[in-house]
Amino acid sequence: MAMQSSAEQPIPVRAVSEAVAGWISRLGAIWVEGQLAQINKRPGSQMVYLVLRDPSADVSVQVTTFRRVFEAVVPPLTEGARVIVYGKPDFYVPRSSFSIRAEEIRQVGLGELLARLEMLKAKLKAEGLFDPRRKKPLPFLPRCIGLITGRASAAERDVLENAKRRWPGVHFRVVNTDVQGPKAVPQILPALAQLDADPEVDVIIIARGGGSVEDLLPFSDEALIRAVGECETPVVSAIGHEPDSPILDLVADFRASTPTDAAKRVVPDVAEEMDRVAELRRNAWRSVARILEREAMGLASFRQRPVLASPYSMIDGRRSDLDELTRRARASVGHRLDRASDDLGHTLARVRAVSPMATLERGYSIVLAPSGHAVRSAEEVSEGDVLDVRLASGRLDAAVSAVFPAEDAAATAAATEEPSE
Repeated sequence: MAMQSSAEQPIPVRAVSEAVAGWISRLGAIWVEGQLAQINKRPGSQMVYLVLRDPSADVSVQVTTFRRVFEAVVPPLTEGARVIVYGKPDFYVPRSSFSIRAEEIRQVGLGELLARLEMLKAKLKAEGLFDPRRKKPLPFLPRCIGLITGRASAAERDVLENAKRRWPGVHFRVVNTDVQGPKAVPQILPALAQLDADPEVDVIIIARGGGSVEDLLPFSDEALIRAVGECETPVVSAIGHEPDSPILDLVADFRASTPTDAAKRVVPDVAEEMDRVAELRRNAWRSVARILEREAMGLASFRQRPVLASPYSMIDGRRSDLDELTRRARASVGHRLDRASDDLGHTLARVRAVSPMATLERGYSIVLAPSGHAVRSAEEVSEGDVLDVRLASGRLDAAVSAVFPAEDAAATAAATEEPSE
């Protein structure tokens, strides 16, 4: 239950400590797993004082046990060992300190560790963390390489020296951490987050030299594995030697067999690249030369064709055809013009034959009444009318002295005819 207090009625320190001790005492005995970070065996004391640290976080707890319980563990316990402790949580009121009073300590054996790793591996695989489709490609030439490794370690030296030997202009951003023991994972996790958040870092290498299975346990830690799986920056695992295979190798975007191999995989060799560029240039020149040779042969073949070898022969042949067609066209047009001229002459002769002028030239005349119209009948004029007589050459004015109708004119014409013999 919550303790009642106020500014007017505060709770004494001893009461707070006693209350906390009471709450903790009700927890009962528990099993706790961790890694031994410190062992303190005071001379002449029957108690051994331990510090048990969480392998995945910077959290630790004090453990006290009897010397006989500590020394009963086989093989003997050393700092860094993974253990399981059975004990009762205890709160020491005078110093307000929390600890676990261990009644039994079991060292986690290698077989049990490997079995746990296999179970963790199966769990993460089922979640898809090892799916090849999740892996990101490494950049061809990274601007900056993030490196997480032990301080002044052989792994750091191998990566830096081999990378700079292959590409002298390469840049590194190195973060040194513990790479084994209880402090390794709590230090590696923030270093990984720092490099992943850096926009200049194109790839991250986590490197460590060889070691025992226990030494490499931090690189199979679930928290670290999940953190690597969530990284936006490609991560290269370079842990141990070729036979070593922590779970980090499975989730990383690329697994290098050694730190030296990681440098070779991440950074291209400038000499090899220059040779490759030179070879590509030679191949390009050969390809261009082949193309030019093929096109030159094709051009020579085209030039040997009659139409190109003697282009004017076709023009000369077409000129002869054109001259012949022109001659035929002119002949045809001439024939048509001759026929048209003859037709025109005949038509003109016919027109002239029926022309009034031709009639006048034969002795006839045209008589026009005073009104101007041609006189066709005697009844159209009267005595005394002045008629206009048109001749083939010239004209006359004639006055009508008498008018003879058609019947009278016919009788007068008959009377004047000479009788036939």
